Amino acid sequence: MLRNRLALVLMTALAPAAWGTTYLVTTELLPPGRPLLAAVIRCLPAGLLLIGLTHRLPQGSWWWRSLILGALNIGVFQALLFIAAYRLPGGIAATVGAVQPLVTAGLSALLLGDRLTLRTVLSGIAGVAGVSLLVLRANAALDAVGVLAALGGAVVMAAGIVLSKRWVSPAPMLATTGWQLTTGGLLLVPVTLLAEGAPPSHYSLANVLGYTYLCLIGAAVTYALWFRGLRALPPTSVSFLSLLSPVVATLLGWLALGQDLSPLQGLGALVVLGALIAAQTRRPRTAPEPSPGAEPSDDTEPAPDAEPTAAPRPARENA
Repeated sequence: MLRNRLALVLMTALAPAAWGTTYLVTTELLPPGRPLLAAVIRCLPAGLLLIGLTHRLPQGSWWWRSLILGALNIGVFQALLFIAAYRLPGGIAATVGAVQPLVTAGLSALLLGDRLTLRTVLSGIAGVAGVSLLVLRANAALDAVGVLAALGGAVVMAAGIVLSKRWVSPAPMLATTGWQLTTGGLLLVPVTLLAEGAPPSHYSLANVLGYTYLCLIGAAVTYALWFRGLRALPPTSVSFLSLLSPVVATLLGWLALGQDLSPLQGLGALVVLGALIAAQTRRPRTAPEPSPGAEPSDDTEPAPDAEPTAAPRPARENA
């Protein structure tokens, strides 16, 4: 079972690792100054594609649940990320966003009853420190609105992660992913038109290739992997995997764009990797021993989010 869990963690980690390629794709292939348009083209067609493949629409309460989850995980998160990216240097935005695992751990304790351990807190602090070493610059300037937007993005994404764990859809994972991408993309459309105006009338081959990559790989595949991992693993452990995004983005900047990589940045990357590995190590839960003389109950059912004891429960990305 340990090998299966490791395989699931590695598959889930592919999602934030792929999201780390967004900066390279955006700067090299996409039109400049259109991050929200990129988010819409990335999410909305991917969501419609997954819905078309599964032929499933939400039913009952899942209409409003999909709207809430799509807003938290996709729409509102992307809008706040857009504000933070425009008002803050990338290093500050990434450092503030790195508090997401700590927020997720707190919300998991509050809403899911997960235990908030000292190891999780220390791993979260180490993750923030590692990201700051990796991307923060000494001359970075603060902006109150930008900092609030980056912090709000971390809180919104953390809430989406925890609610995704609390609300387990009976539909196939691809269908659930499609619902969230579609609703999140639709919510972004009016924001994009207000902030960036009408889309360009002409796209180059490089633009088309970049948007296609972001849609198919950066959204359809990665979000399916992300939500699949979240369904089986603890939300806090999944949230720590998001720290891979700035690591991959920095490494690609060094390898593909010739950007400098200092020893201090290398140390930051190692600290981030150590933090997310430590967050995946979790002591299995043990069932409480029955009281002496107590009769076993046949009508006790597991909670909807409960998982087998053999697989203990371990969460956007830059557009």
